Amino acid sequence: MDFRLRQPSRVLVSCALITLFTFPASLQAQTHVVNPADLHKELVNATQMRQNTLEKAKQFFSSDMAQKALKTARIDPAQVKAAISTLSDAELAQLAARTDKLQNDFAAGQLSNRDLLIILVGLTALILIIVAVR
Repeated sequence: MDFRLRQPSRVLVSCALITLFTFPASLQAQTHVVNPADLHKELVNATQMRQNTLEKAKQFFSSDMAQKALKTARIDPAQVKAAISTLSDAELAQLAARTDKLQNDFAAGQLSNRDLLIILVGLTALILIIVAVR
């Protein structure tokens, strides 16, 4: 009689263990820490921000005053524009901040053409050094 009571409990425990190990918890709970839609939105925002920053930097180096300064320093403007595209996001943001400050200072009359030339040559050298190091 003792065997009859143990048999159903063994079967029940066996079925429970088989079910537990057949369907792992990772498959049962399919929840993500970050929503894929939010992740996609952040990637799109980051890409747009990089594109805007890249365009701003390229426009600055395409301006007449920058072109004249680069020609005076005998630096190829096409090489500078190509090098800007290879900068990392942080380097590009830093360059855009510097070019914004430079444009504002020049527009306010705080910088002369000579000062602009020196700063542009320094920025260009920095860009080319960063690209050459990679």
